[in-house]
Amino acid sequence: MTTELLLPIVLGIGWLVLAGSALASMRLGWSRLVKLALVWLAIFLGLFLLVEWFALARGTASALL
Repeated sequence: MTTELLLPIVLGIGWLVLAGSALASMRLGWSRLVKLALVWLAIFLGLFLLVEWFALARGTASALL
């Protein structure tokens, strides 16, 4: 592991701790937390698939020209 990879890992863990403590302070039930997590996962997965689809379509279109 290089020092270039260490900082993003430490910062990622720090952000996860911050987000986890914010969720814990809201005192939501487990079912509500799971629903929120699934909604956010669906949003990010949908955006990822949309961007990948546009990148694939752009690459295919440029190959045809």
